[in-house]
Amino acid sequence: MPDWTPDQPILEIENLSISFFTRSREIPAVMDFSCTVMPGEAMGLVGESGCGKSTVALAVMRDLGKNGRIVGGSIKFKGRDLTHMSEEDLRHIRGSEIAMIYQEPMASLNPAMKIGAQLAEVPMIHQNMPHAEALALARQIVADVRLPDPDRILGAYPHQLSGGQQQRIVIAMALMSKPALLILDEPTTALDVTVEAGIVDLVKDLGHKYGTSMLFISHNLGLILDVCDRLCVMYSGEAVEAGNVRQVFDKMRHPYTQALFRSIPLPGADKNAHPLVAIPGNFPLPHERPRGCNFGPRCDYFQRGLCDAAEVPMAHVPEGDRHETRCLRFAEIDWDAPLKAGKTFEKTPVGPVVLKMDDLRKYYEVGGGGLFGGGGRKVVKANETLSFEAHEGETLAIVGESGCGKSTFAKVLMGLETATSGKIMLYDRDIQNTPIEKRSTETVSGVQMVFQNPFDTLNPSMSVGRQIIRALEIFRIGDSDAARRDRMLELLDLVKLPRAFAERMPRQLSGGQKQRVGIARAFAGGAKIVVADEPVSALDVSVQAAVTDLLMEIQRENRTTLLFISHDLSIVRYLSDRVMVMYLGHVVEMGTTDQVFSPPYHPYTEALLSAVPVADTRVVKQRIVLEGDIPSAMNPPPGCPFQTRCRWKVQVPGGLCDREMPPIQTLVAGHQIKCHLRAEVLASMEPVIKIAAE
Repeated sequence: MPDWTPDQPILEIENLSISFFTRSREIPAVMDFSCTVMPGEAMGLVGESGCGKSTVALAVMRDLGKNGRIVGGSIKFKGRDLTHMSEEDLRHIRGSEIAMIYQEPMASLNPAMKIGAQLAEVPMIHQNMPHAEALALARQIVADVRLPDPDRILGAYPHQLSGGQQQRIVIAMALMSKPALLILDEPTTALDVTVEAGIVDLVKDLGHKYGTSMLFISHNLGLILDVCDRLCVMYSGEAVEAGNVRQVFDKMRHPYTQALFRSIPLPGADKNAHPLVAIPGNFPLPHERPRGCNFGPRCDYFQRGLCDAAEVPMAHVPEGDRHETRCLRFAEIDWDAPLKAGKTFEKTPVGPVVLKMDDLRKYYEVGGGGLFGGGGRKVVKANETLSFEAHEGETLAIVGESGCGKSTFAKVLMGLETATSGKIMLYDRDIQNTPIEKRSTETVSGVQMVFQNPFDTLNPSMSVGRQIIRALEIFRIGDSDAARRDRMLELLDLVKLPRAFAERMPRQLSGGQKQRVGIARAFAGGAKIVVADEPVSALDVSVQAAVTDLLMEIQRENRTTLLFISHDLSIVRYLSDRVMVMYLGHVVEMGTTDQVFSPPYHPYTEALLSAVPVADTRVVKQRIVLEGDIPSAMNPPPGCPFQTRCRWKVQVPGGLCDREMPPIQTLVAGHQIKCHLRAEVLASMEPVIKIAAE
């Protein structure tokens, strides 16, 4: 066994190539990939879906399945080459010295075992630790990952914990044997932004406490800036740029890195004055990669005869901290040149009110069966006193954590659920008690929805064109098959898909293309109100820019009212005209985007803004991590719904927050906050996000 010292890399990947073998061909997934992680260092891996990030992580774990094979290069951990290690030796290293945290926490937990038993199992197997000692260690690490009441948690089953608590348990499990290297594969993607902020802080603190090195895989550049020391950008199976995080962010030297930053809504982006720039073209399939530079066909700086002549090696960037780029022209490109003035738009004038909700409530009654603790029937208060108006041509964003009532409100509006009380006025029609099967075709076609996951919303056995034509038939649009086919082709034009896609099946489309088909179908009946429920959260950042700009373009042409449900406040700030913040079924703040994103804030809005990862080194943020989980809508706290997590509660005298529902205060025209804080206290609030002086 080679001697390894702490001044040497803990993980050294050199010229790694990985292929997957199918019956018909070898598919190269990763080519000539190199990266080095030093002890105590956090290395970020970023790139679009399919670029090979997770494949690299699985190769380190030597878990590529039956079809995956390392076909070249080496992976050294503490000087030992994992690619030539026996299964027996790998078993000793996996879980004890190298641990991995996956994206979906429930996939890592056994639903039939209590948490304490699952945690204790790790040191009992890897270190032959006695059961009592292993349980004591489990209790200590559950406290380390900041879970309340460790004894209760150890005695609970996974389904009795929230998503954020489950992810903390998975982190605790990975840390039980104090590994030297922790691999995190999109560990916060399924979590709310407030929970994500807590997990990120936790990972950083534990990394420092245990001296753990990290390989952090994410498509979120803001998170990478928060967590990592170094960064490796991947594109189509290759590393294209690597270096110190701040150097890569501020002095990027690869066109793909630059294109990624131009497609994300950083502070200053504006849908009219400074629209995002989507990366042209599509990501190449592994067996259709171009000659020379993989990014060449999509690159602004592509030079025929040079960039497509031969394989492009990684090159050292002068004056950088181990800064490298896979670009032949990086030394001659003017990286500080301002972006060419793109297309700008006039602000869409807002028309009359098209949708009005007045004191809407939606309660669910659930039976207290023996399985869930017995007792009588209980009421879940999903929406409470929801009142707002939406205008023609306006984008109204609805934000809040999971369980705040956003999707319930959308279901009631769509007619998939009926309201318990209150009014929904669509133009001048009262529709709150009319379920979708009793609504007129005109009402159904006028209010449509674009869903979060484009993979689940299309019929896999029906062609793209047929799915859109089916919607036209249901909405009784077109007086003949030929007319409907012509309209279907126009809708494909509208969402910027080639007309040839009409004959394709959903499996032949990428995620972004599927979402465009979903949008085309939503507009098939001339929808006037579109509810977009997290429509870009399942898409890569480069595709997000194209889809959001497409929605804006259609809105400008059709004067559509867009209700944009999201937890991504960066996208909300870029897209929306007004913002409605929800918490536990209540609207706690409402106003124009500028009003909601600058103080005074509702204390919950302040915490939401603080939790948003921003991929900009100039941004200085207040750090406000919410303690505890969002309370249950079945058993909401008395008084203010937010009082159990509010840091401003001490400013309200006499325990008012614990007893009384706050009033709605109107601060300035159109800006409302549901809070007991006095106006002078609200006025003293500092901005959460500031741009540091250059």
